[in-house]
Amino acid sequence: MKLGAFSISLAVKDIHKSKAFYETLGFSVFAGDIERNYLIMKNGNALVGLFQGMFENNILTFNPGWDENANTLEDFDDVRNIQKYLKANHIKLEQEADEKSSGPASIVFFDPDGNTILIDQHV
Repeated sequence: MKLGAFSISLAVKDIHKSKAFYETLGFSVFAGDIERNYLIMKNGNALVGLFQGMFENNILTFNPGWDENANTLEDFDDVRNIQKYLKANHIKLEQEADEKSSGPASIVFFDPDGNTILIDQHV
């Protein structure tokens, strides 16, 4: 299964402090809008999303169709196909994509320890 680019989406208390902290670790702003309380920070292939006031817990995020530079991949597994596979393997989805749609869509589920996993396709 090709899940695409991986990032961790962190629920932060103070986006300015978090931005400064991750910059100290060598990350730089890759995308986002600090005025809208979210940034995507990048260090090499590592991506960390900083989100203030948008969700309660940290989220493991995968982006089918994108590499770590947000370039569209020619070959990827569509989120609807991933959804079918997960359902066939008895993984309960909290949020589902419309299987009749195409293009951008997302699904949400939890790992056995309660960690949120977001598969968020933008293409």
